[in-house]
Parts: sequence; C-alpha cells; structure tokens
Amino acid sequence: MNRDADVLIVGAGPVGLALAIELGLRGRRAIVVERNARGGLAPRAKTTNVRTRTLFRRWGIADKLAEESPLGVEYPNDVRYVTRLGGLPLAHLKNAFNAAPVRADEYPEHAQWVPQYTLEKVMLEFARTLASVEIHFATTFVSAVQTDDEVRSELKDADGKAIKVTSRYLVGADGARSAIRELIGAKMEGRWGLMHAYNVIFRAPGLAEAHPHGKAVMYWQMNTDGMSLVGPMDSGDTWFFGPAGVKDGASLTKQEAAALIAKTTGIDLPYEVLSSDQWTASELLADHYRLGRIFLAGDACHLHPPFGGYGMNMGIGDGVDLGWKLTAMLEGWGGPNLLDSYQAERRQVHNVVIQEAVANLPTVGAPMDFALLEQQSPEGQALRDRVGAGIVATKTREFHTLGTVLGLGYEDSPVVALDETYEAGVDQRPASHGQDYHPNARPGHLAPHAWLANDRSLYDAFGEGFTLIAAEGVGRAITDRAKRHARELGVPLKVVRPAGVPVAELYQAELTLVRPDQYVAWRGKDWSKAVLRKATGQGAA
Repeated sequence: MNRDADVLIVGAGPVGLALAIELGLRGRRAIVVERNARGGLAPRAKTTNVRTRTLFRRWGIADKLAEESPLGVEYPNDVRYVTRLGGLPLAHLKNAFNAAPVRADEYPEHAQWVPQYTLEKVMLEFARTLASVEIHFATTFVSAVQTDDEVRSELKDADGKAIKVTSRYLVGADGARSAIRELIGAKMEGRWGLMHAYNVIFRAPGLAEAHPHGKAVMYWQMNTDGMSLVGPMDSGDTWFFGPAGVKDGASLTKQEAAALIAKTTGIDLPYEVLSSDQWTASELLADHYRLGRIFLAGDACHLHPPFGGYGMNMGIGDGVDLGWKLTAMLEGWGGPNLLDSYQAERRQVHNVVIQEAVANLPTVGAPMDFALLEQQSPEGQALRDRVGAGIVATKTREFHTLGTVLGLGYEDSPVVALDETYEAGVDQRPASHGQDYHPNARPGHLAPHAWLANDRSLYDAFGEGFTLIAAEGVGRAITDRAKRHARELGVPLKVVRPAGVPVAELYQAELTLVRPDQYVAWRGKDWSKAVLRKATGQGAA
C-alpha cells in the first residue's frame, strides 16, 4: 500500500497530535502513525499549563478540555506537604501552576489538572475531525530515506503488511526511545538516571474522606517510611502514588504496592492497585533536532525531570512551532532560514526549562529526625514549623512557574528581528524569572496579552498566519503597504487595531508583527518588506 502526505508524523501522543492539528487546521495533509494503543491507566503528565491551554483555546477546544476534567476545574489545584496523608500538616501551597479558573490579565486560559490520557482523547477526537489528517494506530515505523525533495518511509501494520509513504517531511514525535532520532544520528547529551521512582495507580473508595487535610491535587508525604507523593487522579476514587528513591530496575508487585500505600499514608483501607511501573528522571537534550527534511519533537529530543510539569507542555509547544513553519514551507512563503529556526528557538528554551526542572529535583531540606517530625509534642511541632517554612521557601519555585512558562524567549532566532534597543546600543534583554512573569513585547517573546470587550482575548483577534498590530494613530497607508507586501510574498497577514487596548504602551511600539504561534517577530514604526522577509526566513531585515 502506498500513500502520499505533506508530513508523516511518527507518534500519536500530545506532541504528534499537536503537530497534526496545526497542519490539519491549515489543510495540509498529515499522516500520523502510532505503534501503541495509547491511553492506559498510568499517565506521567497531569498538568496542562496556561500556555498549553491557551493553544487549546487557539484550536477551539479549551472548553472541551475543561469539560473533561475528572475532578472539575473548580477543584483546588493545591499542593500539601504532610507527614502522612493520615498524619500531620507541614505546608500548604495554593493554586499550583495558576490553575484557578479565574480571569487573569497575563493569559486567557488557566492551567488544568487533567490526566494525560484525557488530554490525548480530546486532542485525538479533534484531530479526527480535520479532513486532511489521517491517524493510524498499531502501525510501526520501519525505515526512511530522504532526497532533496521528499522522504520515503516504510511502515508496518499490525498484520506485518508493508505500507510505503512518500512525504515532504518526516517528524519523529516517538518518545524517549525514538527510532527517528536513531535514523538521523542524533545523540542525547546530559545525565540519565537522576532518580528512580514508582508510578502506582490505585482505587481507594473513601480515601478522600479518611484523611484530615483539605482538598489538593498532590500530597507530599515525609515520614520514617521515606518520601512519597499521593493524590487524586480521576473519577471513581482513582488515585496515584509515587514512592521516591527506589533502586533502578526494582519491581513492585500489586500486593507490595497496596501494603506500601497503607503504610506510608497511615490509613487502613482496601487498596486496589490498578497498575505499577517504574520511571526514571533524566536531563537530556539531543545534539541536533533535524537532518534535512526529518525533524524531532518532544521527548524524542528533550527529556525533563517531572518537577514543574514541563515535559508534555514543552512537547506540545514543539508541535506548534514546527507546525506553522512546515506549513509555510509547504505553501511556498517560508524561506531557508525558517526551518533552521526550529532548533535555534526550541533548543534554547528546552535547555533553560531542563535546568529549572533539575533545580526542583532535590527533596526538601537536609536529613532530619523523621520520628520527631511525626511526634505530637512541642519539639515535634517546632520541627514541623521549621520544615514547613523551608518547604514554602524552597518548593514554591516548583509550583509557581509563570515566568518560565510564559517569559522565555527566542532571543537568538534567525527569524526574529533585532529590537531597536539593540540598534541604539542598549541591550534590554529581560532576565529570566521562573516564578514572576512580566509581559514583554521584545521580539522573540510571547505577545503581551490583553482583554477585549465581551471577554474576548486579544489573542482571539490574531489571524491564522501573521498579525500586524497597529496602535492608534498609525495611518492606513502604512498598514495597506504591509498588506500589499504580504500579498506579493504570499504570506497570510491580518491587520488588527484592537479597540480599547493601549497598544503603544503595552507593546512599546506603534507596529508589532506577531507570528502564527503568538510570539513577536518584529516591532517598530518604519515598516518595510524586509520585515516580512526576515520573519518568514526569506532574508535578513
């Protein structure tokens, strides 16, 4: 069987589906293949951050994801540190990852606590509504060769029957053991095995009512039986449990897991263990993300420790970045610098985020007297007070991450125009603050957000392609010239004059060119055709 596609995507997880959606919304032919059934009981990712939810809004499915929330979006996204789930409180961190469903000026969509398999279900259902997208499970990638013009891939279906696909591009979104990474000879650099832990999924009717602590999505337990994490995951009294500090390769039977849950929580209930497996935290980056027409995205090229909830969200961002750039090439308005910008932009962000995740890796505080920590005495309370204060001081960074999620930029991208502050000899590159986000319209950064009338976001007014935001007072002769240049270059461009938004103040410029991924490509007052050529990879500004 032979098939043709614009892009063949290997991997139907969140990363591959994000890329397929980007392509499908623009009518580009995408074939997605996945060897596994996906779904399952044991999701690694449970946090969909504000940036990813904003992308879901851009696709028109943010409300659908909220509806699918098993705990409900009103459930408090808090993190509590306790001696045991049935024990004593230590610290309480509220509104982790900005998941409270309240209106914020900095972003249009709050974060959401939702199992990855639920998120994948929403994405898969939407992707299947797109006429130009095909998705095939039980299909394995075998090999590929590329020429200057195309990639010829061989696949194998569940019956072992060969499938040949000719595509313009091939993308490996096939996870940590990526076959596509091996194909292009990319090497993972960094450290493997920073820590090992179990991921146990279990059912425990009555557990939510059996402990004395308030509602939360995570309960970190610190006691004489070690450090562990437990929390509600899904409807039907389904919870997750993760003891830390286990040996690599160790196994845990369902009976042993149930006994360990009862022991560490101090709550005697019938625990039905649904699954138990081990995972490893690593910090690894591929030395290159591309070879010709073949690309890597998601875990295939970057692996993060889970602390901070970055991994899946970063991968979805890869799919969006690569999606609009491949579309530009397929439609003929993308230049040679555009595909080079994928690694240049994403790898620098991945590197910073991995460092942030690693910084969150250490457990709380120095070795302590855990027996005293659990003791009901003035001395025990004094220790709990000290430990609790230390938790707030050191672990807030892990759960309040808006600066990292929204504030990192593509400062060294070949398709981002140097800001006028550089030309004036003043480098105003913003410092990275993991917790605090200060909107910044400097080229290479996320476009600052604003609300319009009727609860519409400024982002809702952006076009499918590039958007030129014009401040009050910018003459139509300038914006008409920009439209003419876009037509001449074949670039999709929408001009926006947002009523009620102080554009010149918010963006520090009269004109701002925003890319399809909502990042600023250029800002200034003197428009020229070279601006679009630079932003689309066709030449330097």
